[in-house]
Parts: sequence; structure tokens; C-alpha cells
Amino acid sequence: MVKRCTHLDAMHQVTPGAQGCDECLMMGSNWVHLRICLTCGHVGCCDSSPNRHATKHFHATGHPIMPSYEPGETWKWCYVDELMFRQGARGAGAGACWPRGQTASSAIAAAVST
Repeated sequence: MVKRCTHLDAMHQVTPGAQGCDECLMMGSNWVHLRICLTCGHVGCCDSSPNRHATKHFHATGHPIMPSYEPGETWKWCYVDELMFRQGARGAGAGACWPRGQTASSAIAAAVST
């Protein structure tokens, strides 16, 4: 069954706070990929980066949804529900999500077959 993110109301049009990870830029550190907070616009580094600032931002603020801030990537991550989604993805509907380790197509296929 396809789960739905219950925190869509936390998503807003935001202006990025930086062109890279705020904290890494101040520290002179590197990052692997970037995430942007859809509540406030904070830009932080991903969990593959040494400092994991996006996750630290969630724990400090409770802001639940951070999508990729990488060109061409359209997914969003809800920290509270631990779900990845593409809002309005074809066949999935608004806020339709799939658990970590499961692809959108396998989640949709499972929902259709039940």
C-alpha cells in the first residue's frame, strides 16, 4: 500500500539561504549532495556528506521536508514519516510516498495489485 506524507502543509515556496551547505561553507568543509528545507530555505549537506547538516537541521528545527537541491532531481524526503516522494508524480498522486529502499514504480505496482 502506498503511504502518504502527512506533512505537506509544511512545504512552502522558499528562497535558498546559500548556494551550498551553509555550515560547510562557514567551516571550509566539503559536501557530497545538497538538500533544501521547504519550511525555511536552509541549505544543508546530505547524509553521505561528512557533516550531515540537513539531518542536523531537521533535529534542531523539526522542519520535516527536504528535497534534493541537485539539478535534475525531483524527489523530496519527509524526515518524520521517513518517506521519499515526488509530489504529483504520475500515477502516485499528491504526497504519495514510498518507504526507504523501495522505488516509486514498485510501490505503485504493489498498490495496484492489492
